[in-house]
Amino acid sequence: MLLPDSLSTPALADALIVDPFYLAISVDFENDLPARKAVLAAYFAYSLAEARRTGRCETPEDRELGAAAWLLPRTAQVDAQESVAKNAFLARTLGPRGHDNYHRIVGFMGPHASAAVPAQAWYLSILGISPAMQGRGLGARLLAPTLAEADAAGVPCYLETFTPPSVPFYERMGFRRGPRHLEPVTNSVYEIMCRPASAPTTKPTTPTTA
Repeated sequence: MLLPDSLSTPALADALIVDPFYLAISVDFENDLPARKAVLAAYFAYSLAEARRTGRCETPEDRELGAAAWLLPRTAQVDAQESVAKNAFLARTLGPRGHDNYHRIVGFMGPHASAAVPAQAWYLSILGISPAMQGRGLGARLLAPTLAEADAAGVPCYLETFTPPSVPFYERMGFRRGPRHLEPVTNSVYEIMCRPASAPTTKPTTPTTA
């Protein structure tokens, strides 16, 4: 029996397979497209489950159309546990070159994000929509609940994108363009985008009379 989130993974693989990061981590399967998509689908299934554990995972009513995965700040203990479990998954799922590429890319991008992103920001890790359904507002609808929650909590959000055509979409969602870096493993430029925190929503108080 398929797990619910696994229904979203073929759409994510189809939508994101040309992204330099995902090409790099699936490089061991570059000559076998079905195997490459299967490996990426497994990666996305794990990532969506991680988002449900330690962040937010949004899917449309028809889960086969895509998903959005967010990671929220974690305690040091939870972060350590999740990191060990994820590395074990990556080691048995990605090939050796892809596994090495993953750690090299994350090792490069992590310090740049730390320098540019406000503390306690929520991270949009994955957004993917089936190519046949792109341009119909589905991505915006998937992001809306978590963005509204972040606004209510008064916390910023951020993302990293290797895909320049996606930048105007994220700008419409309130993200602002930030630093751009040339990532050496992929030899591709990516951009850090941040969405400022809104003032927390508070309920009006009812005046009291003496």
